[in-house]
Amino acid sequence: MSLDPVEILQRLIRTPSVNPMGRDISGPHYGESHLTDLLVEICQEHGWRWSRRRIHPERDNLVVFVEGHPKPHEGGEFLLWDVHQDTVPVDGMSIDPFAAELHDGRVYGRGACDVKGSMAAMLAALSRLPKVATPARPTIVLACTVNEECGHTGARSLSQMWNKPSAAIGNREVVGGTRDDAIPTEEHFFPRPPDMAIVAEPTGLNVVVAHQGVVRWRCHALGRAAHTSRPDEGVNAIYAMSRVIQAIEQYHRELSSTSLGHPLCGWPTACVSTIHAGVGINTVPDHATIEIDLRLSPDEHPGAAYERLIQYVRERADIGCCQIIHDAPFMESNGLSGEQNRSFADRLTQVVREFGRPSASIGVPFGTDAAAISATGVPTIVFGPGSIAQAHTADEFIEVDELELATEIFCRIACDGVR
Repeated sequence: MSLDPVEILQRLIRTPSVNPMGRDISGPHYGESHLTDLLVEICQEHGWRWSRRRIHPERDNLVVFVEGHPKPHEGGEFLLWDVHQDTVPVDGMSIDPFAAELHDGRVYGRGACDVKGSMAAMLAALSRLPKVATPARPTIVLACTVNEECGHTGARSLSQMWNKPSAAIGNREVVGGTRDDAIPTEEHFFPRPPDMAIVAEPTGLNVVVAHQGVVRWRCHALGRAAHTSRPDEGVNAIYAMSRVIQAIEQYHRELSSTSLGHPLCGWPTACVSTIHAGVGINTVPDHATIEIDLRLSPDEHPGAAYERLIQYVRERADIGCCQIIHDAPFMESNGLSGEQNRSFADRLTQVVREFGRPSASIGVPFGTDAAAISATGVPTIVFGPGSIAQAHTADEFIEVDELELATEIFCRIACDGVR
């Protein structure tokens, strides 16, 4: 029985999968495990072969195999569809994040746009396929990965299933099986590397061929505490950190005049996004911490960009007697360069246009799982319904018309491929 994309999207939204974003928090809304359980149920209902693999505690990738004809090892087309299970937190939302309300031609809720809408479209498309593969139908692996929003570790672990010379990230234990309860091996799902990969993100049905990378870390100012009636006896960490922040702000301004710009993605950016300091109003603060988000050009190396900003701050911030310590990055991701994927993108944009929808190859400033997959040599693009302007918003939604059109497009790809 085929799935209705709107109904399945509502089920997905009503199953919270909030990424804790590195915080030590737990509860029924956090982590992807409940959503993975639901996806396993859907696989079993449709007789799809699947494997569930632990990446972090209670957070598992799910890999689904839908065989085509001829088989991949016999020369048949082999496609990877990657869609992440996690969403950002729901703090500050103006709607019920998990009600999945449908009105005015939109489905509302956390993840509706980023990226459960794409997940629903992919699942609905696969459910429409005949049980027996028709000639020239591609084999598709649908990978529902974890932790895209805070590290891309699910996609990195996934990529090791066909890129075995490198060490995998996370626990490689198989915790799922197939419809007949056999224990699958990597060769069941990836007898060879995929020919091409589609990474689901809200792109408005344009095809993203390039995007920025990212490096994130924490910076600490260490001062000396004192009573605020005698502030000169202390070393105020907030004052020192304010000068670090001003230097980073200036660094950001200067990036637009460097040679690091990209024709599709624009220039790198630097942003201080959180700050924590002080223990009380009557104590000179001896510790201040900021988090830094540095977005990179597609071909820029995260480590080099990290060192370049630190050196800039060291040379320009007058921190007095304070000590400034930069932690090692807690997140690093390369960009998507677009060197391997142009012909694939051209074919996919043509498929979209055949449905009467304009589509173009574009670059974007945000990062995705595509970088981890592309790094293994697989031509990879980013594609899906919805607008990035709605991702992470207080009233996140997706248009039903676009969701249904995306389902038709994915169904066409699943039936005919993109060769």
